[in-house]
Amino acid sequence: MGKFAQLIVDCLVSCRFFQLLYVVGLTTAGGVGLFYALEKTVSASGFLAVPIPHLPWFHSGLFHGYDSASLRRGYQVYKQVCCACHSMKQLRYRHFIDVFLTADEAKDEAAEIRVQDGPNDQGQMFMRPGTVNDYLPSPYPNEVVGRNANHGLYPPDLSLITLARHRGEDYIFMLLTGYTEAPAGIHLESDQHYNPYFPSGGAIGMAPALFDEMIEYSDGTPASVSQMAKDVCSFLKFCSEPELNDRKRYAIKVSFLRIVFSELLLYSRAFVSICLSVQFWSSI
Repeated sequence: MGKFAQLIVDCLVSCRFFQLLYVVGLTTAGGVGLFYALEKTVSASGFLAVPIPHLPWFHSGLFHGYDSASLRRGYQVYKQVCCACHSMKQLRYRHFIDVFLTADEAKDEAAEIRVQDGPNDQGQMFMRPGTVNDYLPSPYPNEVVGRNANHGLYPPDLSLITLARHRGEDYIFMLLTGYTEAPAGIHLESDQHYNPYFPSGGAIGMAPALFDEMIEYSDGTPASVSQMAKDVCSFLKFCSEPELNDRKRYAIKVSFLRIVFSELLLYSRAFVSICLSVQFWSSI
């Protein structure tokens, strides 16, 4: 009779586990639905001037990671265009090693900058060549200088920009490529430009940053505005989420283990049910 009672307990535990899975599934579905509804509410509320389309990024697929060639070109765009105004205070040169730069290339890139260090033995600060452990340089020594150079506006740091902006790289791509003439009735100040994808009426202080063939890619890719915007957005996405490839690998492994574990649970539940039936009828 003790074995029969233990079988009943095991069966109840298994049933409770499946009930828990059911509750978790309903909660997850409800959370996803709420997130989707809130996103649509934000888009429809006028916070975004023009709807942002969903763009087919290579790294957005479950079985795809970052395109290293695009990241390399995007870094070139940032280095030759964006870094004149925008900083990346949370990125070090070593973060690029074995992603889109070799160790020697990263050392050469870092050696191009000068970093204040010290004090030395005489108690004085000194300038030295950069190393791979140094952060990417900021274009301004402080925020006051940055605002004075940009009509009172301080260009945002780009380290986490795709996480800090609604729709991430989709929004940044459309912003970089969406400059146009202001329609009738839109008043712009002398230092403003019109971009329909920019919130608050489309008046933006940043001038168009990209022009066809303004840089020459080292791999020979034609440097059109859309190509440069795509590459720099991929680079900014990597800077915001450098662990994305690892997360996808872990997700695939966990999904496989969930399938195996679920099959084992179903088999064990069927086995327990059969054992209970045999034990019950044999005891009558």
